[in-house]
Amino acid sequence: MKKGYLYIAVAVVMFTSFEVVLKFIAGQINPVQLTLCRFVIGFVCLLPVALHNLKKRGKRLDGKSMAYFALLGFVGIALCMPILQMAVSYTGSSVSALMFSCNPVFVAFLAFFLLKEPIKPRHIAALALEVLGTVVIISPWNTRLNMTGVALALLSTLLFSLYGVMGKRKVAEYGGAVVTCFGFLFGSLIVLAFILLTHIPAVAAAFRGAGLDSFANIPILAGYTLQNLPYVLFVSVGVAGIGFCAYFLAMEYQPASVVSLVYFFKPALSPFLAWMVHGEEISRNMLIGVILIVVGSLCSIIPGILESKREKT
Repeated sequence: MKKGYLYIAVAVVMFTSFEVVLKFIAGQINPVQLTLCRFVIGFVCLLPVALHNLKKRGKRLDGKSMAYFALLGFVGIALCMPILQMAVSYTGSSVSALMFSCNPVFVAFLAFFLLKEPIKPRHIAALALEVLGTVVIISPWNTRLNMTGVALALLSTLLFSLYGVMGKRKVAEYGGAVVTCFGFLFGSLIVLAFILLTHIPAVAAAFRGAGLDSFANIPILAGYTLQNLPYVLFVSVGVAGIGFCAYFLAMEYQPASVVSLVYFFKPALSPFLAWMVHGEEISRNMLIGVILIVVGSLCSIIPGILESKREKT
């Protein structure tokens, strides 16, 4: 139980720091190109750990499992990440962040139907408070919403929620490192295929015609420098490798619906991290939203700890 919350804390730190670190290299590297880099490096870093865990558990990956990991990478990386970036192109990062941070709502219900995890009143109370807190922070009523962007953001959120629930199915059998590592492998291969596809003139022209210039002729190696390399390594090894691995390791000890709450900490903690690193202002809405999110998270976490203690006694 305690290990589960430790892994959740690691995932929170990594995921929360992602956008703050990205600001240092904004505009220097194509977003899809960076997605490929992140998950390739994450795969390489996790591979020794994954192979060790397979040996420790006496497991071998058969064709059926590899196909499952390919589907996992396709859904959570190759589909979800580019769609999220498209959503940002249409609506901006704040609204997309709001939608994506609400993925625990989808996870709770997907886990109920696919994993038979119970939805308890405290989970519903936590989700309600955290959704409200996220809405207060982002204040979407002050933005003219582009419905295409909203639809894309919701689709990416649903896909990532499905990715988490699908990954949970294999965590018990292979462990979090193996699930993360081989999902990264296949996700990276599919993203690479997509990047190569964008160099076909007709495909590039279609993306430019839709106003998605960043999806046309996506580079693979251009833009990397000695100056931005530390930040690239952080979002690759730290956020993708350690963060996603901790996310799935936490699922060995906690229900998927509880682990997914790490995405509600992002909009609560990111403003403070951005203030500390970049000197960005913290508004009243942010403070109110942070309080709501913290209270909501405690509604889910504290009863879970108490239940665990009662079960042991």
